[in-house]
Amino acid sequence: MTLFDVADRKAIVTGATRGLGHGMAEALMEQGAEVVVFGSGENAARVAEAFQTRGLRCHGLAVDLADDASRRDAFDRALEKLGGRLDILVNSAGVQRRHKSEAFPLDDWSAVIEVNLTAVFALCQMAGRVMLDQGHGKIVNIASLLSFFGGYTVPAYAASKGGIAQLTKALANEWASRGVNVNALAPGYMATDMNSALIADAGRNAEISARIPAHRWGTADDMKGPLLFLASSASDYVNGAVIPVDGGYLGR
Repeated sequence: MTLFDVADRKAIVTGATRGLGHGMAEALMEQGAEVVVFGSGENAARVAEAFQTRGLRCHGLAVDLADDASRRDAFDRALEKLGGRLDILVNSAGVQRRHKSEAFPLDDWSAVIEVNLTAVFALCQMAGRVMLDQGHGKIVNIASLLSFFGGYTVPAYAASKGGIAQLTKALANEWASRGVNVNALAPGYMATDMNSALIADAGRNAEISARIPAHRWGTADDMKGPLLFLASSASDYVNGAVIPVDGGYLGR
């Protein structure tokens, strides 16, 4: 067994039907983990089937992360599929709404906070109970560069991702001594559907790209190595960290 080995680990990855979540779920399975992917509607089953055709161990569950009963039911079903053990939880699902702050609808605020922060806490809590009983586990939350600065026209998203950073630290304070590592990855500007408007804006795209020392936007593949680090024994003494995966953007 090597430091970065995740073979035969049992994992849940939310938001795994596309984008960064899909890449991170793929990374775990490519290294031998068994993964339950959470997604909306038929997407979860479709993505799971695609992974299965490659010989990877994957299960897909449809879940409405904005609904407490749905996410609790999905967690219970996932745990059953994984044989009652859970080694890794990756909270990657997220939603975005854009409005000027003075006109930001409270309904949109609530929708973003529910999925991006409340659902993450609920899943951490459920996973934490299992992992604490086991005496080991890895929880990886997905923060953002907006955990560090505020952005524009996205007050709810910024608030939710600031909350993810602080939630990660709070859980680590309580659980680190009991064998459960809680950390976060903070993706930079990633070429995903969520950023399609920014990518299409020639001016903003050029401005952002010029500040990234790596001189390119990130991809789902760029999340794989950092995720495997936090999901494996290599990070056993890493607790409450929020690690940027941003091509050097924050250091510029």
